Amino acid sequence: MQPAEARSGSIYDLGYRGYDGVRLGRRHAITSLYLYTLRSAFGIGRRPASKIMPIAIVIIALIPAVGQLAVAAIVSNVEVYTPSNYFAYIEVPVALFCAAIAPEICGRDMRQRTLSLYFSRALHRRDYILAKLAAFATALTFLTLVPQAVLVIGNGLASKDLWGYVQDNWAELPRTVGSGLLIAAMVATVSLAIATQTPRRAYATIAVVAWFLITFPVAGILVHGIGGAGKYAVFLSPFEFIHGCTLWIFNSKPQPDSTLGVADFSLWIFPFVVVAYGAVGLFYVIRRFDRISA
Repeated sequence: MQPAEARSGSIYDLGYRGYDGVRLGRRHAITSLYLYTLRSAFGIGRRPASKIMPIAIVIIALIPAVGQLAVAAIVSNVEVYTPSNYFAYIEVPVALFCAAIAPEICGRDMRQRTLSLYFSRALHRRDYILAKLAAFATALTFLTLVPQAVLVIGNGLASKDLWGYVQDNWAELPRTVGSGLLIAAMVATVSLAIATQTPRRAYATIAVVAWFLITFPVAGILVHGIGGAGKYAVFLSPFEFIHGCTLWIFNSKPQPDSTLGVADFSLWIFPFVVVAYGAVGLFYVIRRFDRISA
């Protein structure tokens, strides 16, 4: 029987050394991912083409508020837009922003298969969801509240007495902030729940657009055309129940001939609808990333 051949090998010193520095840990990982996602939502740090859509949408959302400033510079005591109805004017820009950005919030990580890199570190799956949702909601809050801030300045300048205007309308501030935060959180959660069901950007964009733009005419047709049980279709359209929630927060009434007016539901129902949609959206986001392979 022949003896086994001697095995030999070589050891090379490649200069690898262990890391002895400070380990920033889980909280820093969440914060870093949040800031990175927030910057990416507006195209910051990405190629110039990525900045075109979010910047254009922000400009569109600012147009009514800037128009109010222009009116204030010419005519006094004219309030073209109010905080209670401004959200109705920026619903379409919000929908476009969600359709453009939601597929990119997690879609790039899914397409490029980088989720395993995130989850192999201190970052847990729920941490990833928290950072992504918080960043997307913050971006939407910026989109909804910055025009409102410009609007308040415009309305204040349009009045003869700026301090008197502030005293008369100070109660609008918490209502504006509260409605903006509630809407941004719900829309971000549901849009992300829809967009994360597929890594394909085109499919995700179409699905988010469908949730906003297809349900709106369907709700109008069913409420106005059928009546009776058809009035419950008002809860299908995010444009409708978001507007109903805003009217409730500002203690306003819908137009009698509008879809909300014809449906004739008590406005206190709509904040619960917004919260329910947000809870369902959060459930599906969590379930998606609990099941996704990484």
